[in-house]
Amino acid sequence: MDSHTDLVLREWDCLIGTIKPGSALSLSGDGLKVPQVVAVARYSIRTDITSEALQSLDASSGILAKRLAAGEVIYGVNTGFGGTADVRTKKVIGLQNALIRELHYGILPPEPQDTERRLLQNSLMPQEYDISLDSSNEVTYLPKSWTRAAILIRINSLIKGCSGIRPVIVERLQDLLMHDLVPMIPLRGSISASGDLSPLSYLAGAIQGKTTIRLLSLSGEKLTAAEAFRKLGLKPVSLEAKEGLAIVNGTAVSAAAGALVLHDTHVLAVLAQILTAMSVEALKGTTESFHPFFSETRPHPGQIESASNILAFLENSKLTQVNTGAGASLRQDRYSIRTAPQWIGPVLEDLVLAHQQISIECNSATDNPLITPEGNFLHGGNFQAKAVSSAMEKTRQGIQSIGRMLFAQCTEIINSSMNNGLPPNLVAEDPSTSLIFKGTDLYVASLTSELGFLSNPMNHVMTAEMGNQSLNSLALISARYTNTANEVLSQLMAAHLVTVCQAVDLCALHAGFIEAYKPQFSSVLRDIYDGHVDHNLETLLWSQLLKSFDITVSLDADDRFIVIAKSLRGTFLDNFSPNDPSIFPLASMNKFIDALADSMKKQWCCDRDAYLVHADARPYLGKASKALYTFVRKDLGVPFLSTRELRTPKVDGTDARPYTVGSYNGIVYRAIKNGTMAKVVMDVLREARSQKIVER
Repeated sequence: MDSHTDLVLREWDCLIGTIKPGSALSLSGDGLKVPQVVAVARYSIRTDITSEALQSLDASSGILAKRLAAGEVIYGVNTGFGGTADVRTKKVIGLQNALIRELHYGILPPEPQDTERRLLQNSLMPQEYDISLDSSNEVTYLPKSWTRAAILIRINSLIKGCSGIRPVIVERLQDLLMHDLVPMIPLRGSISASGDLSPLSYLAGAIQGKTTIRLLSLSGEKLTAAEAFRKLGLKPVSLEAKEGLAIVNGTAVSAAAGALVLHDTHVLAVLAQILTAMSVEALKGTTESFHPFFSETRPHPGQIESASNILAFLENSKLTQVNTGAGASLRQDRYSIRTAPQWIGPVLEDLVLAHQQISIECNSATDNPLITPEGNFLHGGNFQAKAVSSAMEKTRQGIQSIGRMLFAQCTEIINSSMNNGLPPNLVAEDPSTSLIFKGTDLYVASLTSELGFLSNPMNHVMTAEMGNQSLNSLALISARYTNTANEVLSQLMAAHLVTVCQAVDLCALHAGFIEAYKPQFSSVLRDIYDGHVDHNLETLLWSQLLKSFDITVSLDADDRFIVIAKSLRGTFLDNFSPNDPSIFPLASMNKFIDALADSMKKQWCCDRDAYLVHADARPYLGKASKALYTFVRKDLGVPFLSTRELRTPKVDGTDARPYTVGSYNGIVYRAIKNGTMAKVVMDVLREARSQKIVER
């Protein structure tokens, strides 16, 4: 089985190749890939159907016509459906039209002709209010991309030639894609048992050119299928025997949603590994946790892959440290980064299996009955979408696992008692008057709790349709909530990325200050003690200063540096030589403390003010962090945050556009959602993989 890294890079290359200008996707019933579904759904890539596939439809529909003419009883052709399959009819065309018509039961937004208000009794009118007041902008119909993907997958399924339909059916479905005639399909109402019956009925209604089928339009133009067909000169299809059932009896909508959702989750899973590497740097962690020996002794494929990726992402980092446990510090990193490979690994393995399931589903005949090449009608259950449910359940629970890990990383970075020397709430100024990332701590807690709820299994199966559908997969419902989980995780990742960029900036600020101040420290020491302090003592004093610098992050600058300077007294006294008491008179020590505190404060304030204007942590970062940091800071324009960037602007509009922490989180979130960050993430992953190949 492929590694997740190999799978994701191959699929990404396929997507990039498919969306090139002038590209067209050839459909044959086999070989349709998840990224090709994405290309048609989101980038409106043109499709063609092979002549061989159309010929197979002619053969299949011919078989159906002969068997029907011979008087054979065929389910869904001259019988009722489901629990009423014992009913017989000779009105085979009317039966198909009735099926489609009566599956249009979902709720969609109201139309101008809706008359429920006029039907209300006068006594009820005062109680009516505008229901949009209670709306949180949740739409009641499927996303346009999902519907385009569903049309594509249904075409690919039908052209396998197992359903007995004429070529005109798939040709007209293809016209929907070509002309972007996307029917509005209710969000709810499918149990994905006998396929996605109701959602797919709106595709059937669309190619019939019905006045009851509304189309989604990016331009905002409101058209029905009938109006659109008339406008474009398209001829509506009149359904013949079995064709209505063939369209609706399938898993295309569930598979479509699953394909798009899984594609997004793949990118988020890679981003989670990069964020983990960035968190290691922000927390000044060690690369020891990702040593290959751990995976050699516990060789789970996902663990091996994740550890290898994170280690490669950290290459060239100047922020990671070798942890010796000196100075009473923790000997090892905390769980959120130390056990990340063991936590992420199983998720990657699940995503690979989920991808296999969805890929197979996109290339499957899911109708019933199916017609064999020999002309036999086989009645079975290929419409049962449990494979899609299985893929989505694994994916959604994996999303929750990733979110829980990132939550732990993010909150540890914000918490000054756990973040190895960063200020509380990651403030760039004095901590007594700034709380910049305290809200983020609350925000990620809320998102993680929601992910926990969303990870519950979609196993609430109800017997439906006269007791006939006692097992139903709920695949579309599962896919919908997996998509919601992706949305929540994307928001959490956006907040985490803004947070970790702030953290590495602070690390860079601190490191730059320490580098710049070391010569000054030696100079102050020489000036006060006239060169009588030996190198060993100077080293001990500097070590104590660094320790005190990390543990005084909660103090304002006015107090912090005098506390740091005073902390050196103990080191002086511990190394006091009674044989030469003149070297350490009390007066000189106090003078040294005052001079040290003053020089540190001046250097710190100077460095901090300069860094606020020209922040750049890239010289300290590993390869992956540098790429993501550059994207956030340069391409997206999210700055190193201080009070200046967040101060409420003047009412007169003379100030620049107002921003909040949420505004910056939103910028990053939209980059995650719209595919731009995916390009950066894939480039980082490809470089890491190439690096590992060279090392072998």
